[in-house]
Amino acid sequence: MFLPLTELQPMGGLPGLDLNAVMGVMAKFMLASVRIGAFFVVAPIFGSATIPVQVRVVMAAMLAIMVLAYTDVPAIESFGELRIIGVLITELLIGIAAGMILSIWFSAAVLAGEKIATSAGLGYAAQIDPNSGGQTPVVSQMLSMFMIILFLGMNGHLVVLRTMLESYSYLPIGAMPAWGAFIKGGIGAASSMFLAAAIIMLPIAIIMLLINLAVGVITRSAPQLNLFSFAFPISLLAIFIILYLSVDAMSKALKDLGISAMENLHLVMEAMSHG
Repeated sequence: MFLPLTELQPMGGLPGLDLNAVMGVMAKFMLASVRIGAFFVVAPIFGSATIPVQVRVVMAAMLAIMVLAYTDVPAIESFGELRIIGVLITELLIGIAAGMILSIWFSAAVLAGEKIATSAGLGYAAQIDPNSGGQTPVVSQMLSMFMIILFLGMNGHLVVLRTMLESYSYLPIGAMPAWGAFIKGGIGAASSMFLAAAIIMLPIAIIMLLINLAVGVITRSAPQLNLFSFAFPISLLAIFIILYLSVDAMSKALKDLGISAMENLHLVMEAMSHG
């Protein structure tokens, strides 16, 4: 009833996977995901504490698959044992550098909010910022949320992701970037951050200064008026009215700030490829 083992012949080859091929694909996937994963950790919006880590991992994996599909990722065997460590560190630093450049630009809204809160006497109205871990004035968080909404509304997150994906073409994996361009871009972004924050908060600070001068003259002419019962409510009421009336102008300023952040990130990433 049973045939001898010598007479049994295979009916055909069974489908299977070559383990070496699988390991090669996984190694390429790892190389493609380091840069974009580091960017998601540091960059604003993507690296926010409100976004679960699982979501960021899935997003980085999906973008790494796109990099594998449209970019020639070198095989890990083409690098030496010590060279691959340097490549991984370089890719990690490129992603962190791109995220830091974008974070510096976004910090202009936070800095402007802090100065507005200080000039209006709202510095005490602070709460814990989940991103920085410290206390931040409520005005700063409002401006930061305002800028994030505007940035998402003009599809800035998609432009930033496209910039990161395009960086694999003019700054391929394994190439040594020009770190001097990153340092120059970071210093330029920091100076632009202070300039943008001053442009946003200076009109409001000047108006509050004039109001405080008027209140000071009134309290000086009528010493019986208590400073806290008279000047402080006027300052609070004035800052809320001023913020309400300046929403349109502030939205244009924050929109221009987001556009400048996207353009600066693209220019810095291109400049780093000339190393």
